[in-house]
Amino acid sequence: MASAAAGILSAANRPGNWIDAHVHVWTGDLKRYPLAPGYTREQMKPPQFLPEEIIRHGKGSGVNRIVLIQMSYYQFDNSYMLDVIKAHPKVFGGVGIVDSNGPDPAAKMRELKKGGVRGFRIYPGKGSTAQNWLDSPGYHKMFQCGAEERLAMCPLINPDALAAVGRHCERYPNTPVVIDHMARIGATGTIREEDIKELVALARHKNVKVKVSAFYALGAKKAPYDDLAPLIRRLYDTFGPQRLMWASDCPFQTVNGTYEASVSLVADRLPFLSSTDKDWILRKTADETYYQ
Repeated sequence: MASAAAGILSAANRPGNWIDAHVHVWTGDLKRYPLAPGYTREQMKPPQFLPEEIIRHGKGSGVNRIVLIQMSYYQFDNSYMLDVIKAHPKVFGGVGIVDSNGPDPAAKMRELKKGGVRGFRIYPGKGSTAQNWLDSPGYHKMFQCGAEERLAMCPLINPDALAAVGRHCERYPNTPVVIDHMARIGATGTIREEDIKELVALARHKNVKVKVSAFYALGAKKAPYDDLAPLIRRLYDTFGPQRLMWASDCPFQTVNGTYEASVSLVADRLPFLSSTDKDWILRKTADETYYQ
């Protein structure tokens, strides 16, 4: 593999049109953008992460578009994300959060779509299990709406919740699904074969994609993240580059490492990727999913 130094030196020669498919932003202006119940200013670490900061990080590594993921601090109030998208429509796309137990989650999804949102984060709620977390009427409505409106369901889950996603993919085969952070395989420090098998099993569903992301939190959790290469190779072999997309998971990537180290793993350190493969993983897959 190329050295870490070589990866960093190559940054200046990158095409400059890549997409970071997973970034959170928030502001310290709690008067204009209040926190959701249960959250406090002390929990906001860092105290804020503004759009100008991620634009600056991206520019230095060949990235010029960013998909924003609604921050949990705001829960179902997507106002800050929508305002950022509106202010920079050529830069930002969005993944929102709606209340799956609300009176009409599908109507909320359609409303947010008008503001540039093309996906929705979903995750097991209180009282649910890894096996039944998608069984509520609200999630069925969301998956149906996703199929009708071409809006991605974006599960933030551990490997034990993947089987439930597979069952929903069988019921709603036309719903786009994007698995966040490789289903957090390796979050414990160990990349388990049984977990990989659960994730690659979803490749049989043609509308399932995977975010190759959050390297700082997986496996050895240390740059240059070469220990994640075999896992990414398995995903590449099963899903293909057209169904993989890179993402940083900022600001947490920059809190725990560097932005360039995350980009460089895919751009410079995976010899099995061709230039065409990289164009898909670093741009085209996210473009098709969140900007079309």
